[in-house]
Amino acid sequence: MKVLKFGGTSVGSIESLLLVKEIVEACEEQVIVVVSAMSGVTNELLAIVDEALKHRHADYTSRLHKLLKRHQSTIEAVVPREAQFQCSNAVESFVNDNLQPLAEMLDVNTQLDGSMVEIIRNAVVCHGEVLSSAIVSCMIAGAEPHFAPNFIKTCITGDAMVLDWKNTEELVKKEFVGSTVPVHVVQGFIASDFATGMKTTLGRGGSDYTAAIIAAVLGARQLEIWTDVDGFYDSDPRTNDQAKLIPEMTYEQAQKLCDAGAKVIYPPTIAPVAVRHIPVLVKNTFNASAPGTLIN
Repeated sequence: MKVLKFGGTSVGSIESLLLVKEIVEACEEQVIVVVSAMSGVTNELLAIVDEALKHRHADYTSRLHKLLKRHQSTIEAVVPREAQFQCSNAVESFVNDNLQPLAEMLDVNTQLDGSMVEIIRNAVVCHGEVLSSAIVSCMIAGAEPHFAPNFIKTCITGDAMVLDWKNTEELVKKEFVGSTVPVHVVQGFIASDFATGMKTTLGRGGSDYTAAIIAAVLGARQLEIWTDVDGFYDSDPRTNDQAKLIPEMTYEQAQKLCDAGAKVIYPPTIAPVAVRHIPVLVKNTFNASAPGTLIN
């Protein structure tokens, strides 16, 4: 079994989603697919929160409508016809029955304290991954959807929200061990507080971390991070046309590059897989034939 994580650009367009479908369906072993929100959606959801807090009803309602239309047009293009109605209804429900009321709650309740605003903000932002995962799970025949906050748990340590490793490990095993389903689809980034059940996140870029947690707990053969670059380079290829792809590196080398600002992998991703000696392969969704970078 291996874990495949697809970032926002990989699920951000009709063309890229069809590439994701091709990559997943080519796998000859059981896979867990972890997806980010479609590119730009998390920022759009944060803008909806900000406009609701400023009581700009027409503005956030317009954004919600555009968000729904974007996902519905994507469904029409990538989801098999027989599954489109169910998928479209689910997406419409997520937006109209969940997101709209949350935005209105921020709009009409002028006495909400900062902690309550943050709880609602997290609940709103979580929908980006929920919407993209609904499309991916309907797009791939036989895929089974899962809701990450049911098993990715956080807790308060000091002033910080951190992963609750003990409870997460137990719940991930309960969710997946023994299943013979060939493809599982999970949202990255989103989680819930173990004590309260409130929606939380693993931080921007946290979808990589979600995938690493699941791979580590289940002892996956490999974690694959599918993104929009060929892998790690010895310098920034955007500014240096002589930059060379690094075909292989150690966990320590990858961690140092991430900590130094290389935006290929979210920095907390490395530790869980390094401890369990699970190799990580960074690949380009848009150039799947490229060898990528292997971290082991």
